[in-house]
This record gives sequence, structure tokens and C-alpha cells, in this order.
Amino acid sequence: MSLGLLVFLGIVPLLILFFFLIILRWTARTSMILAFASVLVLATTVWEVPANKIAGASFIGFETAFSILYIVFGALLLLNMLKESGGLGVIRNSISGVTDDRRIQVILILWIFGAFLEGAAGYGSTGAVIGSMLVGLGFPAMASALMVMIFQSTSVTFGAAGAPISIGLSSGLGDGKLADVNSALQVDTWGPFLLEMTGKIALVHGIVGTLIPLFMVVLLTGFFGQSVREGFKAWKFALFGGLSLTVPYVLSGVFLGPEFPSLLGGLIGIVIAVIAAKKGWFMPKDTVWRFKDKSEWKEEWSGILEIESEKIASFSAFRSWLPYIITAALLFIVNAPFLPISSWLGKTDIAVNHIFGSELGTDFGLLTSPGFIFLIVSILTYWMHDMEWTSFKSALKESVKTIGSAGAALIFAVPMVQVFLHSDGGAAGFESMPETLASGLTILSGNMWAFIAPVVGALGAFLAGSNVFSNLMFSHFQLNMAVSSQLQPSWVLALQAIGAGAGNMFSVHNVITAAAAVGLVGREGEIIRKVILPGFYYILLTGAIGFVILMGIGLNIGTFVVIAIYAAVIVAIWMNNRNKWTPMDNKQRKMNN
Repeated sequence: MSLGLLVFLGIVPLLILFFFLIILRWTARTSMILAFASVLVLATTVWEVPANKIAGASFIGFETAFSILYIVFGALLLLNMLKESGGLGVIRNSISGVTDDRRIQVILILWIFGAFLEGAAGYGSTGAVIGSMLVGLGFPAMASALMVMIFQSTSVTFGAAGAPISIGLSSGLGDGKLADVNSALQVDTWGPFLLEMTGKIALVHGIVGTLIPLFMVVLLTGFFGQSVREGFKAWKFALFGGLSLTVPYVLSGVFLGPEFPSLLGGLIGIVIAVIAAKKGWFMPKDTVWRFKDKSEWKEEWSGILEIESEKIASFSAFRSWLPYIITAALLFIVNAPFLPISSWLGKTDIAVNHIFGSELGTDFGLLTSPGFIFLIVSILTYWMHDMEWTSFKSALKESVKTIGSAGAALIFAVPMVQVFLHSDGGAAGFESMPETLASGLTILSGNMWAFIAPVVGALGAFLAGSNVFSNLMFSHFQLNMAVSSQLQPSWVLALQAIGAGAGNMFSVHNVITAAAAVGLVGREGEIIRKVILPGFYYILLTGAIGFVILMGIGLNIGTFVVIAIYAAVIVAIWMNNRNKWTPMDNKQRKMNN
């Protein structure tokens, strides 16, 4: 069978998903059932994958779905415990003490503090925690989910103490043990090579990611306010907030290694940004932007996770924030590879090997999962906040109610993805479906691979919901493409890792998790539609910068795209400051209507 036909067949499940989820706006559960059925048919009849391997991949999918629900449930329970204790009311007041402006709040809470949390934990926990927190602080559920999805880009590549690099990229290249890899990369020692890669990845991420807070505030006011112009009015603090994270992020990547960019970038950035906000530096001078009164919200903005009547505790702000502080500390301690805790707790993981007689295996980290940390801190909150038993039961009931509806979507989404990913090794002798799709892009090899490399990385993350897995799956492939295209391999691998970070923005796994965390199950397609623009920006600018790095500055497509993107941003800001109409305004009004 020709490669072209295989590529067409391999993309059919993705087209089905796109058509029903994005175009027809069906729920993720229904769309994933259809996509799952198509993958099963293709895996059985075309790829000729053995039935026991399909069953094994499906089992891994069910286990992964449970792991995601475990994390989301723990995050929701912690939020509901804080709501019942009155600590959430104190947290809201403490944030309002810095600023009442929702544009600034989303930069501080999600972009910067979220980066610190992502560096400490990763694996979907940040979206679950911050998404539910934003709802608790008065953000519409749809706005919370959208902001969480946009956030999942820059910080993700160095999440979970650098796992996407130290595990994903390194293992995908054989951990320095493969002679052909070492020869192609011209490395003798693996540690310095990973540090070099970390610096390159952090540099490009820093350049591209600095504009993400501007996307956040512009889309926040565009979709949930009157106009994108309200977002552009906060452009100074958006750019300052972006740099507050990305400058220490890049420096940490260049000098320290993959464990630190998101962690230290968030930790240092939050101090800088909070001081600036309290002193009014770079803040919008003419207005404090808030959401409309809740009675004026559109019906589609809200979910089933609601904070109707808010209690305000009498204890201090520090005591109110303490559960989240303990959560971040424990997540870091458990995930840091240079601390012994992770290896000790890892011995408690439940491993299942040779599932249904296949070569596939999986393990469930009962104690190493962020969900376990959330549960422990929720129990500690019961005593730290002097709660009553009835309040605990109420928080538990609300959490179970919210999480129940998410299971139906995940139970088909994740097994579909796992069968898709593990479709190699069949009697037909074909590569797996995602590897086939990546191979189909080799027609654009040569200089243009700089633009394709991040697309391949994003494809892996879109499918697996994981930067780690994308790097594991495609790193060796990207190395081979760099060699055959006579491009510098380390920079092509960097583009792979950055694209994998961007792919998390519209990953089906991640959007289902975000929707579940804010109570918007069944509205996943709407969230993905709203995040397409920043996702496209991230991948396109990454490719353009990669092209300039590999080919040099000059009259080429890379230079043109870089100039065009920054010129568009500058013009949009200038037109707003001149109090003139911007082209996005009319488009946004149509989308809102």
C-alpha cells in the first residue's frame, strides 16, 4: 500500500474528530466514540494489529483515564474544601488587594504562578488546580478553561521538574547509549548535551511565549467582555508579565538544566509581577476591567461548578493560601529527580505487564500521582482551617458530582488515542498511525523542515496529551529528518520539543481535563475553537524562528513570517492606543454574536 494512501487512512480518525467535535459541535464523548470506532476498524483491517494488542492499548487508555480523573477529583476536592472553610473568600480578597483587574489577575495566577506549579508537578495537575481556582475566584467557567488551555504551552516543556526533556527527549534518543545518535549529534557526554538542548529550547520558548499573556488578555476581553480593545489596553503589563516569567526561565534553562526553567521562572516572576502590580507599574491607567454581573453572563459561559454563596473565614491570608503552598512544595518534592522521595514512592506504583499477552504494560502511581497530593492536602485543610465534618461531606459531595460527568468523555477518548499510538507491530508491517502521518510530511523535507518539525511535535502532544510522550515518540524521527535534510540536529530537536509544548493547547486529553475541572463537560469543541488562534501563532512563530536560526537572516520566508507577526502585534497595539478600530474587533463581534 502506498504511503499516500496510508497517510489518508491514518488521518481519517482525526478528521472525524475535527468534523464532529469542532464543526458540528458534538460533545467529546460522542465524537470520541466515533473516532474510537474508526481507529479500531483501521487497526484491525489495515494495520492488522493483533486483537490482544488492541485490547492492551485500550486497557492502558482506561488506566490513563482513571489517572486523569484521580487528579481532577483531588483538585476539585481541595477547592471545595477551601470554599467550605471560607479560605477561598480570603484568597479572593487577597488577590483583589493586589488588583481587581481580571486581566492582571489571569496573568499573575495562571501565567506566572501556574508556571511554578507546572514546574513542580505537570501531568495535567496545573490545569485542574488553576482552572477550578479561577472559577472559585469568580471567572466564568468557559473563560477559566480557555485561559488554562492557552497557558499550556511555554511552561509545559519543563513541567514535572523537566520530565519532557530529561525523560521524553533523552529516552527518545536512547539516553546517550545509541552510537548512531551520538554520532549524528556529535556528542560524547550526555549531561552537557541535555543542558545545551535545554538552553536552546528555553530561548525559543522565551521569545515566542512572551506574547502569550497578551493573547490571554485580548481573548479574555474579546470573548467575555465588549471588545478585544479592552485587552489591548493592558498590553504593557501583559508584555511585562510575559518577560517576568521568560527572562528567569531562559536564564535557568541556559545555566541550570531542564528541572528549573518553569519552576524558577514562575517563582521569581510572581514576586516581580506582584510588586509591579501593587505599585501600579505598567498597569492600565484608565480602567479596571471586570466581568459583567453574573446575571448578564451568556448561558454558555457557565458550567456545573459554581460558587454561589461565598464564606469568608476570619483567619489570615497566609493560612488561607497555606494548602496551595503545601501542595506546590509536596508536588516538587515528589517529582524532583534529584531528590530520593520520587524513587522511594515509585516503588509503590502498581505495574501491569504483558497486558492480555501483548508486549504492552503500564503502571499506576497511587502515591506518586498529583491526585494523591491533592487528597492529602485536602485532609490537612480539614484541620488547618478548623472545619466541621458536615463541611467536609459537602465538599466531597460536590466534587463527586462534578467529576462524575467527566468520566464518560475520557472513557472513550483515552483508549482511542492509545490504540492509535500503539498501532505498530501489526501483520501488515506498517509504522504506527502517528508515525505514518509524520512520515507523510517528509515530502516537505529540506529547508522547510524547520516549519514542519514543531508541527510534528504538536501532533504528538495533540494525540497523547503529553509533551513527554511526543518527545519519546518523535525525537529519533526528527533526528533522522535533520540528518537527511542537512540541518543542525540539535535545533530540529529543540523545535520538536517546543512544538510538543504548543500541542498541549488543543490536546483532546487536556481540554477534557480542563472542562471537567471547571464543570464544562460536553463543551470541549467550543474550547478548542477558541484556542486555535494562539496555538497557530505558537507553532508558526516557532517554525519561523527555527528557519531563521537554521538558514540565517535574509530575504527568506522565516524572516518574513517573524517580521509579519511582530508587525501585526505592534500595529494592533498602536491602533488601540490611537483609539481606532482594529480588524479583530469586527471579527470578535461576529464570533460573540
